[in-house]
Amino acid sequence: MKRPSDSGTQISLTLAAYDITKTNIPTVDPDNPDVFFAVGEVKSRGIELDVAGEITPGWKIVASGFLNDAYVSEDNDPSLKGSRLVNAPYHGASLWTTYEIQSGDLQGFGFGAELFFIGDRITNQSDPFTLPSYVRTDATIFYKRNDWGAALNFKNLFDVKYYETNGFYVFPQAPFTAQGTISFSF
Repeated sequence: MKRPSDSGTQISLTLAAYDITKTNIPTVDPDNPDVFFAVGEVKSRGIELDVAGEITPGWKIVASGFLNDAYVSEDNDPSLKGSRLVNAPYHGASLWTTYEIQSGDLQGFGFGAELFFIGDRITNQSDPFTLPSYVRTDATIFYKRNDWGAALNFKNLFDVKYYETNGFYVFPQAPFTAQGTISFSF
C-alpha cells in the first residue's frame, strides 16, 4: 500500500502471514546414527510487517519486524517432535534510516543508522543450548555527487558480542568494523 501526500511522503506497508511445511527433512536412524532417512518435517508459522518509504525529501526509513514459530513436526526421534527449529528466533526487528541533504553546498551528503534485533535461538535439538538475543547498531556516512560516490560504513558500532550457529558449531560474529568505499557509475 502506497500513500502519496502533498508533502511528497511515500510509505509502503507490507504485512505477510505464513504457514509453511517443509517435508523430507533428513532425520537420524535411531538404530544407526550414521544413517539418515528423509522422513522429517518442520513447520514455520508467523507474521511479518515491513514499512519503507521517504518521510520527507531525503529522509528514508525501512522498518521490519517478525514473529515466527518454527518447530519440528515429525522426526524418527519422538522426543524432538514439537521442539524449536535450530537457529530460528521467535522474534526480530530492524530499523534503518538515512538522511541525504537535498540542496546547497552539502547536497549529496548523508548519514544513517540501523538497529538490528534478533531474539534468542537454540543451537541444536539434542542439547538445546540457547544463543542469547542481541541488538546490533550499524551506521553510515556517505556523499554522492553526479556519477561519484563515497561511503564510510560502520558495522557493530558498539562492539556487541553476538553469535550465529549452523546447527553444529557456534561462531562469534565480527566486532566493530569500518569499511570505506568509493564508486563511479557509468
